[in-house]
Amino acid sequence: MAHVSGLYVYPIKSCRGFRVSEWAVVERGFFADRRWMIVDREGHFVTQRELKQLSQVHTKLEGDTLSIWAPGYSSVLVPLHHDALPRMVRVWKDRVQACVHPEGSAWFSKFLGAPHELVYMPDGERRLVNPARARAGDILGFADAYPFLLISEASLADLNARLPSPIGMDRFRPNIVIADTDPFAEDEYREVWLGEVSFRGVKRCDRCSVTTVDPATGERGKEPLKTLATYRLRDKKVWFGMNMIHDSVGTLRVGDVLRQITA
Repeated sequence: MAHVSGLYVYPIKSCRGFRVSEWAVVERGFFADRRWMIVDREGHFVTQRELKQLSQVHTKLEGDTLSIWAPGYSSVLVPLHHDALPRMVRVWKDRVQACVHPEGSAWFSKFLGAPHELVYMPDGERRLVNPARARAGDILGFADAYPFLLISEASLADLNARLPSPIGMDRFRPNIVIADTDPFAEDEYREVWLGEVSFRGVKRCDRCSVTTVDPATGERGKEPLKTLATYRLRDKKVWFGMNMIHDSVGTLRVGDVLRQITA
């Protein structure tokens, strides 16, 4: 029976997340997921696409604070909620109001070797999901486009059977991992329940160069995009995983059974 086998939260966009056994699903997605983001001096978001060293930045929740550290650097603490020093920032085509954290900004500027700011999306900011694939009121934090990414263990196993060397699920930065399915079963998910929370599958995920950065070393290569392109290429894009939008809130848990909603 298909079920949840892994849950991941990424408090800072493009930095490392952490695995949990259960987590709250709130209006924007997972609680605390991608509410923080790094921007350059012009306010444009930066990710591992441009700065592969972000793959070495760790995050950990400690009570009501978020601890941030990297090898060779001392940690800095930021709150889970921050509402001060507002400024406009850009993530893809969206311009949103965010709040600058001075100490966090200084830490990332030192780590990246150039001026950057760590910004938080306050509760009052409502960044809308692409209306072409969303419903009225669907919002998210600083994730690229959708609140959740779901991938099956079987899809990764299928890919690893084709790769010169196997890779981990962390290359793909999912929020939800499911087990006991056929490879790429998630491609067909339209409406599903995971435990007590309902989701819509709205778009397969087209993958970018972030997947080519090895989280263990921070080095960039050609895989897995090179191999995926041999059998998952459509419309000049490589697809792996399903973007999801939730229709209810609650708690998602490892072990929750997946139920597809049929017409």
